This record gives sequence, structure tokens and C-alpha cells, in this order.
Amino acid sequence: MAYDKSAVRKILDQAKAANRTSLTAPEARGVCEAYGINIPKEGVAKTAEEAVKLASQIGFPVVMKIVSPQILHKTEAGGVLVGVKSAEAVSEGFGTIVGNARKYDPKADILGVQVQQMLAGGQEVIIGAVTDPAFGKLVAFGLGGILVEVLKDITFRLAPATNEDALSMLDGIAAAEILRGVRGAKAVDRAALAGMIEKVSKLVADFPEISEMDLNPVFATQEGATAADVRIVLDFKPQVVRERLSTEEILAKMNRIMKPDAVAVIGASAENGKIGNSVMKNLINGGYQGAIYPIHPTATEIMGKKAYKSVKDVPGAIDVAVFAIPAKFVAKALIEVGEKKIAGAVLIPSGFAETGNVAGQQELVEIGKKYGVRLMGPNIYGFYYTPKNLCATFCTAFDVKGKAALSSQSGGIGMAIIGFSRSAKMGVSAIVGVGNKSDIDEDDLLTFFEQDDNTQIIAQHCEDLKDGRAFAEVAKRVSKKKPVVVLKAGRTSLGARAASSHTGALAGNDKIYEDVFKQSGVIRARSLRDMLEFARGIPVMPTPKGNNVVIITGAGGSGVLLSDACVDNDLSLMAMPPDLDAAFRKFIPPFGAAGNPVDITGGEPPTTYQNTVRLGLEDPRIHALILGYWHTIITPPMVFAKLMVEVVQQMKAKGFEKPVVASLAGDVEVEEAAEYLYQHGIPAYPYSTEIPVAVLGAKYKWARGAGLIPPV
Repeated sequence: MAYDKSAVRKILDQAKAANRTSLTAPEARGVCEAYGINIPKEGVAKTAEEAVKLASQIGFPVVMKIVSPQILHKTEAGGVLVGVKSAEAVSEGFGTIVGNARKYDPKADILGVQVQQMLAGGQEVIIGAVTDPAFGKLVAFGLGGILVEVLKDITFRLAPATNEDALSMLDGIAAAEILRGVRGAKAVDRAALAGMIEKVSKLVADFPEISEMDLNPVFATQEGATAADVRIVLDFKPQVVRERLSTEEILAKMNRIMKPDAVAVIGASAENGKIGNSVMKNLINGGYQGAIYPIHPTATEIMGKKAYKSVKDVPGAIDVAVFAIPAKFVAKALIEVGEKKIAGAVLIPSGFAETGNVAGQQELVEIGKKYGVRLMGPNIYGFYYTPKNLCATFCTAFDVKGKAALSSQSGGIGMAIIGFSRSAKMGVSAIVGVGNKSDIDEDDLLTFFEQDDNTQIIAQHCEDLKDGRAFAEVAKRVSKKKPVVVLKAGRTSLGARAASSHTGALAGNDKIYEDVFKQSGVIRARSLRDMLEFARGIPVMPTPKGNNVVIITGAGGSGVLLSDACVDNDLSLMAMPPDLDAAFRKFIPPFGAAGNPVDITGGEPPTTYQNTVRLGLEDPRIHALILGYWHTIITPPMVFAKLMVEVVQQMKAKGFEKPVVASLAGDVEVEEAAEYLYQHGIPAYPYSTEIPVAVLGAKYKWARGAGLIPPV
């Protein structure tokens, strides 16, 4: 539809000229009308007589509300009367409301009393908008009343939201079933609600000075949706404009930084125990084949490499410079890096914003901008890019190559990534520290890894996002091609904010991250172990072709726990068709159980596992298998593992390829069996029913987000 932007601009300009931070009810009505947001019949009366006339025209009962720029919370001021049924009650109510308002705020400018059609019936919901420091404009939706106030059952999306986004919001709250109609209640008009969400999101995106907005309550019925009350909060301070580079500009520098032909080490040292010494050793011992230039004020040679006093003295081109000098010397050296036209600076030194030296860090940012040098860090461990055998870090050299790219904001988490990757034999394409993120951040890395043929999955640990909207936009694009896993630290903090609207007060920081990640197709890891297991397991499995999951287990107890884990990870256990149920029963003993889970019992020989798993793989109605193994002398762990690999590979050769994960319960021999399974394409875990299902669930989340399979 066409929006009347000029009408809204006129209203906002008037409020700005009056130095107000909110709109009156009539002004808010004008804004809604300009954007096609359905509101009740209403008018503003300046006298009791006018109020009676308006009420008679609208029809009883009516709602009466004080109109004052200074009184935003009308109920608290005693400025609202609901269900006023007669002319006499309207006349008396006018005086009551005005009197209450004057007592509440003697200095308030009373513009009159709003007389409004009283809506009855339908489901009360809230639609609103808020401005988040990281993500900018967001639209919100939840049920009205106690569900939103106490349970905070509300969901958010970046504004402007698409119709698909808006419909997903209706399904994204815990009480979504209420909207569909329960206990004889009529289902609400979903199209009308989604349309109102879209209009609110477009409004706040078009007019950044609308900082918060509430439509509360909105009465949703089977015929439509009407906003009974509108609150609009304004903030006319200039918007912070975040500088963004184009994809081409990012890649021009990131390709040189991550895949350099020449590296300079500023602060290189021949002395053991020095960071500059460790960086040099890692570059050389890691097998990097490009040019290495040690930079040192007095040395002529370091570790067999000719040393230079400055990068400017190096005769050839340099792609990236690794800094291993104290913080106080970084700015001067960075200027020389800029003058040398080096693409990137890897700033290992600490002592900047993380210690309160914000000015020192900002100085580096300005130097980087002036010379076009991209900054990684400061306060980082450096980075690895294994296809180039590049270990630009003071940590240990790393040589387990693979297709997973990982990054962390924390050095400690970076060390955990290195240790896990080596221990689990999880090959990586890259491990990157971003530290203080003075410049290069998660969306720069996503942009690089998106086009990196050596990377299949991207996993990132972050404590915050410098520009959440930029991240979300890039992640939404990248996640269609490659899985993006994010471990967002600090999710227990609500990020308390001072807010004038219900929506603003409900906008807990972590809830926003949760919903924007979902909107962007990002797989959220709840723990460090989850992030690492997802990074390892998701690329191993083929993409499922549908949502039907079947559990085959040798132990009933494991089957119950695996079923619980499926619920926790949004996996759909297949309702077993009668013919398939009968087919499974041919292979299991009478005291076993078909259905789903398929319980073959623990006393069965290897052929029972073989036959049931083969059936699960070849039936096209089944899209993924979860195996629950129980250690027995009849089918020892390695016998089970080798047999499963054999069956899966045989069926793959016949064109039947599905994700399979396994949970192994038993003595220590199951550890070797699990590792054998994993190395042959079946993510398997000893002593856990939760982890294998979580890994499968993560694969499903990516496939759904990428549009490869339909939602559950």
C-alpha cells in the first residue's frame, strides 16, 4: 500500500518544534492513519459537552483518555475510564479525568479528553517497536495482559520486517496456539495481524526519530485487528551512522590479510619467551611458504631471516603485518604500515580499550582509516589460515587442516578452540581472534569465509556485536550457502534499559539476539562445547531431505532420553506408518518394540542392527536416523561401529544418503567405537544422549533456515 509519509513528517516536525519527546493520542492517530494501521472511531473533546456529543456519535460504551503531551502513562495518572455507558457518565467522567490529571501533574498541558469507541471481544495482543543499540530498529509482537508483562512472551525482528517475518512472529511466541483458537475460541485473522506488524516495522524504519512505539492492546478477531491504544516516543538526537564497506572493499583487503604472500613481524625477536619470537617460530615451523620479514630496530637477522628497522625498508610488497610490540609503540609503527600500503595489521598487543585506553585505540582506528589499513584486534592471539600453512599467532602452530572456520572474541576461548580441534581431529580452515574489534569484526570474517572455497562452516564466539544489523544482513546471506554457528556470551544479562514503552521495557538484550539470529538463519550454540561440536559435526552429515526422524535403539532407557532430546532440539519424530512398523517388526524380537523409537533390545546380534538400520536408510519416508547403542557381549562396540559404517557406505553407494548420529552407552571401549564412527562420517558420542541429537538438530536448523527443507 502507499504510505502518506508527508503527513507523518508534518506531525513529527510539529512535535520537534515544541521540544516534545512523545506524541499526543490524536497525533499518534494521525500517524496510524497515514500508514493504514487500523484504529477505533475516536475524537478529542475540550469540554464535557463536546465529549457527550462525540460519544453519542460513536456509540456507547466508550473509552475516555486524557490528552496531554506531558502525561505519557495515562492510567497511572487516573486519566483513563473504560466502559462509559451513558451521556451522564461521559459528562461526569470528563471532569473526573481532567481533575485526576491536574493532581498528577499540575504543570501538564491538558489538551482535552479522547473519546474512543470501546472494542469488545477478540484476543488482546501487543505490537510495538524499539531501538536497540546494536541492531537499530526492531518490531515486536506478543500477547497482551499477563503473558507479556510477567512471562515476557514476546518476539522481535529487524525492521522493516517482511510478511514472512511477520507471520513467523505469530508462531514465535510460547502462546502461539491461542491465536489459532483453543477451547472453542475463533482463530484470529493472521493476515491482518501480520499486516499490522509489517506497517509498524515500515513506519519506524522510515522515521528513525520514532524510538519506541506501542500498539497496546491490539484487539485481534477473526475479522481483523484494531489498535485500541497507541503510544509513540520520540528521540530527535542525530542517528549514529556506522560506516560500512562494500563486499568488494572488504574482500580486497581480507583476501590479502588471510591469504598473504608476504608477512612482516613488527617486534620480531630471537629471544625465547618473547611474543615476537613465538610468532616467528610459528610462521617458520608452521610451514608458511610466503616471504617473512622480521622488523627490529637493531637486529640484522632473526631466525635466518634478514631483519629490517621498518616495514618501509622492506624492498618488496607486504600483505599483512603482525604486531608484537608494546601498546605505546603501536601507533607510530602503524603509520609506517599505512605508508607501505600494507592491507592489514594484526594487533596482538593489549593495553587499549579493554584497559580503559579508549583514546589510544581510537587513534589506531583513525590511522587505519587514513591509510586504508584493516585492523584485526587489538588484544588478540592472532590468527591461523591452514590452507596457506599460516600461523600468524604466538600460540602453538596448528596443522590439522579441514573446512571449519572459527573465531573468538576471547583469547581463552581461542585456546579452547585450538585444543578441541587438535584433540578431536577436527580440521579447520581458520581460527581467528578478533579481541577488541576496533575494525575487523564478525561480519568481515563472514564475508571472507562466504567466498572461501576452503571453508564449509563458520562458527563464531562473541560477547557483543559492534554493528548487529550489519552482522544480521551478512549472516542472512551467508547462511543460505554455509552454516553459521554463533556462541553469544552474556545471555543471562537482560541488558536493562530505561524505556518509556511496554515494548522497550520488555526488550531484554538476549531475547533480541535470539530472535535476530533466528531471522538471519544463524544456529545459536548455548555453550562452548555446543559450538565446537556443531562446527565439527554439521559438515560431516549430508543435508536431510525432510523432517522425519527415526530412533533405532538397543536400550529402552536410551530411547526415552533420545526422544526427549529430539523435543529439545525441534526434531520431528516420525509417526510410524503401519506398513513400515510391520517391516521393522520382522527384524526385532516379539518383546521388542517397533513404533518410534524402534527398540530392538540389547540381546540382539549384529544382524538386527544391520537390518533395521538398512531399512531406515532405504525407506524414503525416513529422513534421518538416531542410533542408540548399548554395549553387550553379543554385539561389542567395535563390531557395532564397523557394521554401521559398512551399512551406511553400502546404502550411500546405492543412492540412499541420510544424516545418521549415534549415542553409545557402555564401558570404555565405546570411546574407540565412537571415534571410529565419527572418522567415517557418523557423528557419535559415548556416554551422551544429548550431544548427538543436538548436533543433528543444528544441521536441521541450518537446512530449514537455508530453505532446503520446510519448517516443522
